[in-house]
Amino acid sequence: MIQTELYWKDKVANMAMLEEKIAELDAGIDLIILPEMFTTGFTMDAEEVAEPMSLTTTRWMKQMARQSQAMVTGSFVVQDEGNYYNRLVWVKPNGDVDYYDKRHLFRMANEDDHFSMGKGRKIFEWRGWKIMPQVCYDLRFPVWSRNRVLENGSLEYDLVYYVASWPSPRISAWDILLQARAVENLSYSIGVNRIGRDGNQVPYSGHTAAYNHKGETLCFSQEKEEILIAELDYEILKEYRGKFPAWMDADSFSLK
Repeated sequence: MIQTELYWKDKVANMAMLEEKIAELDAGIDLIILPEMFTTGFTMDAEEVAEPMSLTTTRWMKQMARQSQAMVTGSFVVQDEGNYYNRLVWVKPNGDVDYYDKRHLFRMANEDDHFSMGKGRKIFEWRGWKIMPQVCYDLRFPVWSRNRVLENGSLEYDLVYYVASWPSPRISAWDILLQARAVENLSYSIGVNRIGRDGNQVPYSGHTAAYNHKGETLCFSQEKEEILIAELDYEILKEYRGKFPAWMDADSFSLK
């Protein structure tokens, strides 16, 4: 989990900075998570900063994934068939790419006026784990990330993670909701937020964190430049789900 300040709308500087941080990581890391809009900061200037899916940033992510032999993920602004998306991209070391488009657009910053809404949920699979990606404001909508029971009786995912640009004035909500997503979904929950001020002078205080299925803190960082590493244990998660099968009493529902 890379918690860092970002250069305002400067892709080259941000990728160079993040490349140095990724190079510092020890071997054996499985998943590297970057913040929301990690190449630019959280900007509504979609037309100015957007790029096609297959160009600079995706190619850079492929390089980082190949060099680290880890999954690399984070969101950036993508232009796709005439629309602009706050797109979370997921890149495997072998070059395979998938993505999730942010569903809930932050209307208080007019994000819904500049970006198109994502059309569906995604579950990624990686090294035996089922993982749900989410972006920032999605955190406020628990139904969207609810861990549903599949036909075979298993849960839909084992880890939910959020990449974010969550401002300091509302950071207490971030802390509460991120922990709640872990408890209510009987899963691990991770949130990666940035620090510093953006070009609009909005302050960010980090609070990047990882929680286990009980809501217990695995790691947490406040307002400082830091790389956090958490170890997630699938067997412990599986054992707890067996002993405390609250998910078997969950209400069924469907999403439109």
